[in-house]
Amino acid sequence: MKKIYLSLLIILALASTSIAQYQITGKIIESNGDAIPFASVYVKNTSKGVSANVDGSYKLTLDKGSYTLIYKAIGFKITERNIEVNSNLIINQTLSTESYTLNNVTIRPNAEDPAYEIIRKTIKLRKQHLNEVEAYSADVYTKGLQKLVGAPKKFFGRDIQKTLDLDTNRKGILYLSETQSTFSFKRPNQIHEDMVSSKVSGNNNAFSFNKASDLIINFYENLMLENTGLSARSFVSPIADKAMFYYKYKLLGTTEENGVTINKIEVTPRRTNDPAFRGIIYIADDSWRLMGTNLNLTKDAGINFVDTLNISQQFVKVEDVYMPNSVRFQFNGGIFKFKFEGYFIGIYSNYNIHPNFPKNFFTAEILKITKAVNKKDSLYWMNNRPIPLTDEERFDYKRKDSIAMRKLSKPYLDSLEKASNEFGIIKLMLRGYSINKRYEKQYIQFDPIIRSIFYNTVEGFAVKYGVTFRKNLDDRKTFNIRPEVRYGFSNHVFTANLSGSYLYDPLKRGSISGSFGSDIADLNRYGSMSLLSNSINTLFFERNLAKFYKKEFLNINTTRELADGLQAYASIEYTRNHTLKNTSDYKFRNVKDEEFTSNNPFTPGLETPLFPTYNSFNVSASLVYTIGQQYITRPDAKIYQESKYPRFQLSYRKGIKGILSSDVDYDLLSLEIYQERISAGLFGYTSFVIGAGKFLNNNVVYYPDSKHFRGNNSTVFPPNLRKFRYLDFYQYSTDRQYAEAHLEHNFAGFFLNKVPLLRKLKLEEFVGINYLTQPAKKNYTEYYFGIQRLGFGISYGYSYDGSKKVDQGFRIAYGL
Repeated sequence: MKKIYLSLLIILALASTSIAQYQITGKIIESNGDAIPFASVYVKNTSKGVSANVDGSYKLTLDKGSYTLIYKAIGFKITERNIEVNSNLIINQTLSTESYTLNNVTIRPNAEDPAYEIIRKTIKLRKQHLNEVEAYSADVYTKGLQKLVGAPKKFFGRDIQKTLDLDTNRKGILYLSETQSTFSFKRPNQIHEDMVSSKVSGNNNAFSFNKASDLIINFYENLMLENTGLSARSFVSPIADKAMFYYKYKLLGTTEENGVTINKIEVTPRRTNDPAFRGIIYIADDSWRLMGTNLNLTKDAGINFVDTLNISQQFVKVEDVYMPNSVRFQFNGGIFKFKFEGYFIGIYSNYNIHPNFPKNFFTAEILKITKAVNKKDSLYWMNNRPIPLTDEERFDYKRKDSIAMRKLSKPYLDSLEKASNEFGIIKLMLRGYSINKRYEKQYIQFDPIIRSIFYNTVEGFAVKYGVTFRKNLDDRKTFNIRPEVRYGFSNHVFTANLSGSYLYDPLKRGSISGSFGSDIADLNRYGSMSLLSNSINTLFFERNLAKFYKKEFLNINTTRELADGLQAYASIEYTRNHTLKNTSDYKFRNVKDEEFTSNNPFTPGLETPLFPTYNSFNVSASLVYTIGQQYITRPDAKIYQESKYPRFQLSYRKGIKGILSSDVDYDLLSLEIYQERISAGLFGYTSFVIGAGKFLNNNVVYYPDSKHFRGNNSTVFPPNLRKFRYLDFYQYSTDRQYAEAHLEHNFAGFFLNKVPLLRKLKLEEFVGINYLTQPAKKNYTEYYFGIQRLGFGISYGYSYDGSKKVDQGFRIAYGL
């Protein structure tokens, strides 16, 4: 028996020895002792590697054996080092600045720089290099860090240090997160990512929003960074087919790297405000491949939100091709005296460029996150992260994670809520009053009083007030209920209603909602304008544009995803509808040539009922299908990504006579096709909506049940692609057939960027067309053009009824 035990011990000892792994740590520095941030360290003839952190420190885990380590950083000479691993090692490495010489290059005065011929050869092989790897898989580590490096003491009355949890100098990390994933890619654009582990500073139960696909940037593409939000337009690659039109090139020198001649080329935009990069690219002789990039986008290029974006890539040889082993986006900027900086970095390893993906491997799911990914402990991360934490990051994790644990306790939450739940009359007036019970995950919000008071000629001065109760359940399920009352001091009409909703399946976007009671509603079921906007128009400009009716109602609505990209909606509604009339003519000032109109939009000079009091019982259903819909699966949610393809909505609404004494009898069938932000490259993007419908049966249709359109009678309005700019809110609703179309193209500064005095404003010019035809309004067309910036814009346009011009003027759009 003792021999058996001894044999087992020997086997276990041998096994533990065979699987032993050792840590190689150290610091990568310049000859003067300065750290080299984000230098790469990888094992020769493999794609296994790590990156140094911002302080130059690195850590690599290896099995026992002999290895050749390659130390590499942009601008520095590649260094190889042979090591024998049989214990933990500390290896500091000094890298020499790469010496690029022009010894073998002759540059004559007024002659073309040799860089241009190198770029031409690279452009010639651009497509070949773009498509030479059909598919691959890799392990990817991503890390994101954002921090404030300066901030004002207060912002809108709030103490910034306490609100954002900063140090006494109002500096600190706002976001720190790491992920490890298995990433798969197949041309032309199929991707799938399985997140293996996730860590978010300050929230142990959170899942990182880092994605490996967000770091994909391929300079072999002609245009870069489309639809990223960084800019409304794309940016031209330095080796794009038409790059010569946008760039100037200068050969800074050549060097030898493993027997390959590497050309260091400086690229600068030909014109200061071109959508182009500036910086350095490295190109290999003979193969004319990119060997590295260190490129910047600045405010001159028209980027939003940041001042400078640096994109740095390093490549590693995988068989006969070169693949990125490190991609880094580094940024800085400032707004409203807030100064920030940060980076996102991806480290790629264990490439397989001949993957055998099973059938149907690539689906609409581009990223899958399971519950286990955020359960890895600190020992796991210490042994597996390829970029060591800096002291600042380590402290941030330790402090915020301990605070996060404390925040989950009832005593802490109770003390927090004692202050935040304190009642104040000013708070209630301006911002509303909330009662938060975070431990029970219950929240009550009282509406701000100032936003509840309004005026119109039907109700006079009136108040509309509500309270919302929300309960967060497990797995992101939520329930909320809202009572609301409304009273007009001129017509003395009191209404009250109760609404509620229950999100029962976040993964399938499954919810059910309902409401009942009474309310004052806009005659246009899409709404015409906000109560505040109508109040301003009525009191200051003597224009009572919105028209109202009273309804008593009961409705039930439900929605659920039926398949990827296919969402279903259904509802049942019963209403009893009453006409209303003006009861007040008060205004702050008399306006020449203006006077109030009646509440009937078809008899503006006479108060007549638009419809009799009637009952309506109707059912409706819609199917919305998005072509090419992609999504991210999280344990508690399904997050849809913006599709590159159109969306279709098929809708049917039926008014049923007889049920609950319903008076209506109609059938409306409609189809809508729409898509936003269709990229036009350097020329901006296009958005469109096309819709058509028909009442298959219109035996009894009263005005509130008609097909309405999103009109506009106001100079200032919230933008909406489906909204007409000069069409009356109410005049052209129909109970027959219709067709409408909306097309808008945003040039994203293509023209204004060339005007010296305007380019710094980063204005975007746009043009648009709106079209409507129906039996009472055939071939109504609007043409408009204007400029905008971050959701605010001004336009000028014309409207035509057939060939007759009926309106023109300025329109001001607002919103984010």
